[in-house]
Amino acid sequence: MFRRIVLFFMLFGSCFVVRAGASPSGGPQSPATPAAVDSLSLPADTPVRRRSFVGRIIDYFGKSAVDRTFEKKIDLTFAGGPNYSKTNNFGIGVLAAGLYRIDRTDSLVPPSDVSVFATVSISGFYSVGVEGNTYFRRSRSKMDYQAMFVSAPRDLWGIGYCDARRNPETSYVEKQYKVHARYVYRVLPHTYVGSRLSFQHTDGTKFDAAGDSYIRHQKHSYTLTGIGAIVEYDSRDFIPGPWRGLYASLEGTIFPKALGSCETTLYRATFTFDWYQRVWKDCTLAFDFYGEFNSAAAPWPMLARMGGSRRMRGYYEGRYTDNCLLTVQLELRQRIWRRFGCTVWGGAGNVFSERSGDRFDWSHTLPNYGVGLRWEFKKRVNVRVDYGFGRKTSGFLLSINEAF
Repeated sequence: MFRRIVLFFMLFGSCFVVRAGASPSGGPQSPATPAAVDSLSLPADTPVRRRSFVGRIIDYFGKSAVDRTFEKKIDLTFAGGPNYSKTNNFGIGVLAAGLYRIDRTDSLVPPSDVSVFATVSISGFYSVGVEGNTYFRRSRSKMDYQAMFVSAPRDLWGIGYCDARRNPETSYVEKQYKVHARYVYRVLPHTYVGSRLSFQHTDGTKFDAAGDSYIRHQKHSYTLTGIGAIVEYDSRDFIPGPWRGLYASLEGTIFPKALGSCETTLYRATFTFDWYQRVWKDCTLAFDFYGEFNSAAAPWPMLARMGGSRRMRGYYEGRYTDNCLLTVQLELRQRIWRRFGCTVWGGAGNVFSERSGDRFDWSHTLPNYGVGLRWEFKKRVNVRVDYGFGRKTSGFLLSINEAF
């Protein structure tokens, strides 16, 4: 939910894409237009009419969907404006999205990407951060990273499926600093090994008596530093919005007691399997399976949270939370016209732990489905608006890049 991207993008997209997409490349019109020909016959002292403010914005967003990473060190596009979400209410945000290449002579390597964002809302939510993916020369290695600060009023129901279903909600304020970086090196075609470093500090404030009992009277503040190992297979053609390829990743992380504020050393294992296939013109079928498994002694900020902008969209992020999480989703993505597209998806998820009474139970599996619209903000980088449905819940989401 800390990646709510501004509604301004979609509003501008709907207004400007008709004009900006008039040429096949999405760039400006060919100079051989009637207006250009007529201007050649005008007297030398005839004043040249400047483009209006709206016209310049049209040109700006029209050029943003063209890959200029071979011409520029970094191809940046800026946008900003109002936003709205069911969780955070009305707000305002800004975004800078960029594409670049470490080696601009190599067209076989996909462009690297970076996004810088900030948003604030009238509910008291605010966040600022940066994230991205970098391909090094000849794709011999790659790195992804994220750094952000979030302050958010949050609702809380407890830990585990049963608490989430029967407890009345309470609220608290969560402030979180989060940094992670992953670096992997190719050892076989599309096969990488590497490491991960992460740091997370969480402060929970304004808990009431029910809130303290919901987190089982744990501390309100925790610091976690993680060191991990990664093995993955990645043949995706472009990470922010794949059209084809396979991604499988197994990641193990240890959180040493000496590098945090927990009373014991903790562990986490995650597994991701994503598959993408073009099924007909401008249509991609995407499949995602994700599993997260945390130590039984994991504190409340470290627990897996169902919901958010990537998986189980439409559920309040954190209502269903526990040591372990499994989710699966299948999504059909179709380009409709020029820079506009749509999507439909379905899936399911389950939270559980090894505690007595909270083990995996098929009857606790929650459904998920929804529809969405896409606008190509930059070349193959989409702004997305999704509306997801679940069991007795639904939610509206704005974000950038595909969910998976």
